[in-house]
Amino acid sequence: MNWEQWFADRVAEREAAGLRRILKPRGAGDPVIDLAGNDYLGLSTHPDVRRAAADAALTWGAGAGASRLVTGTLELHDALERELAAFTGWPAALAFSTGYHANLSVVAALVGKGDLVVSDAHVHASLIDAVRLSRADVAVARHNDAADVARILAANPGRRTLVLVESIYSVLGDAAPLAELAALAEQHGALLVVDEAHGVGVVGEGGRGLVHAAGLAGHPHVVLTVTLSKAMGAQGGVLLGPASFREHLVNAARPFIFDTGLAPASTAGALASLRHLVGHPDLPGVIRTRVDALAAALAVEAPAGAVLSVPMPSPQAALAAQAACLEEGVRVACFRPPSVPDGVSRLRITTNAGVPDADWAHATDVVTRASKEHR
Repeated sequence: MNWEQWFADRVAEREAAGLRRILKPRGAGDPVIDLAGNDYLGLSTHPDVRRAAADAALTWGAGAGASRLVTGTLELHDALERELAAFTGWPAALAFSTGYHANLSVVAALVGKGDLVVSDAHVHASLIDAVRLSRADVAVARHNDAADVARILAANPGRRTLVLVESIYSVLGDAAPLAELAALAEQHGALLVVDEAHGVGVVGEGGRGLVHAAGLAGHPHVVLTVTLSKAMGAQGGVLLGPASFREHLVNAARPFIFDTGLAPASTAGALASLRHLVGHPDLPGVIRTRVDALAAALAVEAPAGAVLSVPMPSPQAALAAQAACLEEGVRVACFRPPSVPDGVSRLRITTNAGVPDADWAHATDVVTRASKEHR
């Protein structure tokens, strides 16, 4: 088989379908207004966060140096875990090098062959991969349909079961019915795993997330995953739950056991962002005000979180609108198949509380004009 030709054919197929993705390096000091990333609070470039990350690298080095179970657990990790747990209302937390690893761990360390995972149809790829890694049986529930989850749970009594959801789904921007799902998990002896990647730092009191807002922090049938690469502007992932949950993960989660600890700069940057958020609880309100106004200007439904999704008639139209925005100094992203669960291409516009008011006004005008022209 000619592998080089096979690779070239796949590239050509994606190009013809408008689905080819290209890595585009971004230089330091890029003047473009960024509404494509996940830095919801603009904290990745905040002076305090930058300084904390730089100081950590100078103090601890470029990396943690080993896995967490060898010598890779630093005082920084301990501080981040304690303070994030306290902020979100959970007894204990465990930090991972990426949010992807955190999601792989929470599933694969809790269920295996013969167990059951009930997964919302729109969960993130990391949770889908986690189920595959676990070798557990999987039942895919209709999106945000608690009745369908109840049906599946009732049909599988006595099995060790996880229910996987996101608190806020980044593509459609809708929120999960967490209180109802937690009640179902308790009723059937299941464990509800909530991915708060798009919730913590964005919604709830002071940005404590949708789980906290629903009164479910510390619930015995709920555990939480959080990313540090979105509202916290750093890198990494964290699992939160009871102390016994943390202890189990330390001893059973392969992506934790066999990976180098989260780098000092990322750990310190996330910790500085968390402390800034605690001191500025009004920041999530800026996101809410901006995303509601932009949704109204674009005549689309406002999302529960920070990411606005604008349906486009085709991948090509989405790319054309994206290019038109970039020509006027505004970077937005695209959702295109297979990244979208319903196959509908969209502009993905991230609300960023750190963008100055004048720049935000310009970006709103540009995005509104470009999306209307190409829709």
